[in-house]
Amino acid sequence: MTNRLKLSFLRLLAQHRELSPLIILVALCIAFSMGNASFFSALNLTNLLSILPELGIIALAMTLLLTTGEFDLSVGAVFALAPILLLLMVQLGVPLPVALALALAVSAAIGCLNGWLVTGMAITSFLVTLSMLLIVRGVALFITNGFPQKPLEDESWLRWMLSGGVDIGEFTIHASLLWFIALSVMCHYLLRRSKLGNWILATGSNGPAAIARGVPTAKVKTGLFALTSLFAGFAGILSALRISSASPIAGTGYELEVIAMVVVGGTALTGGWGTIIGTVIGVMLLRIIRNGIIMAGVPGLAYNIFVGVIILAMLIINSRLEKHIKLR
Repeated sequence: MTNRLKLSFLRLLAQHRELSPLIILVALCIAFSMGNASFFSALNLTNLLSILPELGIIALAMTLLLTTGEFDLSVGAVFALAPILLLLMVQLGVPLPVALALALAVSAAIGCLNGWLVTGMAITSFLVTLSMLLIVRGVALFITNGFPQKPLEDESWLRWMLSGGVDIGEFTIHASLLWFIALSVMCHYLLRRSKLGNWILATGSNGPAAIARGVPTAKVKTGLFALTSLFAGFAGILSALRISSASPIAGTGYELEVIAMVVVGGTALTGGWGTIIGTVIGVMLLRIIRNGIIMAGVPGLAYNIFVGVIILAMLIINSRLEKHIKLR
């Protein structure tokens, strides 16, 4: 009976990859709260929820892209470039709505170029997006001379929708969090309930077989590269407006942290399986680790150590679960 229950539990973990990171998340929350009574304070939760969407929004699109077996290393650079373009255009007299649309269009165009080079020129996404990272980051540094841009002096309704907030008691709910929740629901529906979601899963599971069944795998990948860059640019704009600064070095290292969040959440790095719910848990997990170790008095520079350990642990757990289920 005990072995049967154990097998059932292992099969449950293997079929629902979100459960493993969720268990770790709950355990860490309990541990951090026991170590510091202020962990669940209104101020700390507000701060935590304010920084959650920045990488979270990028991670949503990266989940879809990784499910097809591709990834994008240029998202951190696009995160920096989009708000810089926005602020520069506003300084030149371009209306905020137009500047926002153009900045997002440039972000999406970068993704389209990535997708075309990967699918049309048959170059690996690692090499294409690594090159694009250097190009986009270089452009951001060049057009700003390496200096942060002036904050946006605009109090319009659009500015409020992007960076405003609502006070609920001692808590402050930022607009970026609401955007993150809405986009999470949209991406979950897209992956699990739509025809495009089936195409994404088929493309990542077996590309040649998907093509034989009429799935436009090249268009799917190109579209997801564009979506990933679009989300990266949008997240950068939300972040820049929230902190009233756009720096050309913003987002440095975000590409690897985003991929880590997605993989920790249960999405297969090799494609064929993805979970938006798991990604949301992965985003929360890594953000809570950063917040928790600082509150525990551990130097922030040790964050990468904890992230590396968590990633390795999740990869080992998923590998062992798959092997155990296959043997049974």
